[in-house]
Amino acid sequence: MTAHPAYGELRQVTPSAGVVLEDNPGAMTLEGTNTWLLRAPGATTCVIVDPGYEDVPHLTRVAEAAGEVELILVTHQHPDHVQGAPWLAARVDAPVRTFDPALCVDAPPLTDGEVVVAAGLSIEVLHTPGHTEDSVCLAADGAVLTGDSMLGRGTTVISDLGAYLGSLRRLTSVPPGTPALPGHGPELPDVAATAREYLAHREERLNQVRAALRELGPGATPRQVVEVVYRDVDQSLWAPAEWSVRAQLDYLRTTGEAS
Repeated sequence: MTAHPAYGELRQVTPSAGVVLEDNPGAMTLEGTNTWLLRAPGATTCVIVDPGYEDVPHLTRVAEAAGEVELILVTHQHPDHVQGAPWLAARVDAPVRTFDPALCVDAPPLTDGEVVVAAGLSIEVLHTPGHTEDSVCLAADGAVLTGDSMLGRGTTVISDLGAYLGSLRRLTSVPPGTPALPGHGPELPDVAATAREYLAHREERLNQVRAALRELGPGATPRQVVEVVYRDVDQSLWAPAEWSVRAQLDYLRTTGEAS
């Protein structure tokens, strides 16, 4: 495992997966978007996962590193993963597949449990909603590309906590020692172990939200809860925290805990 490489340079992470880091660092993207290039050893074609923004210098470097591209896959709908896919698809003459049919180019959408055969690899699609409804992870050659369902450091923003908890439980069944290749940040050594850590973190956050509701009352807004739960966190992170708190409040209200 390693810190991020120089921007725009292909770094081989496993025998079949390399990464090109987009130069778009930020609070939501960490060091930048990881664009993954997948191919079995000896294969003549490549699968590109998560092209990133429509950042032409980055996409051009990705295309040059990839060579002949058989397929472009996208883990979810956020622009820092999918915006550049149509431009890249035209550049390398390859289809784009995502879980959301509206984002596909010249190809059908991905389906849960499907095995995509390309670039000498069998790539299993795992629908893992929660960060977004259309989020998927991709299991290939002893590693799992996790998109934003699991980050290289820290935790991810969620839109649907109930769905996300289910996705994390699903990821705990991945064989021990399977590395996670995330959409942002460095790779992680064990998908299942990280999923268990995320589950523990979410339960801790839920307990903090429950305590905030006891203090503020059941009608508290997400912003009011953030000001209590995240009072010791840099305020620049309060906006994304508010998205996650909204999902937590929806979850607690759906289960009747915040009524």
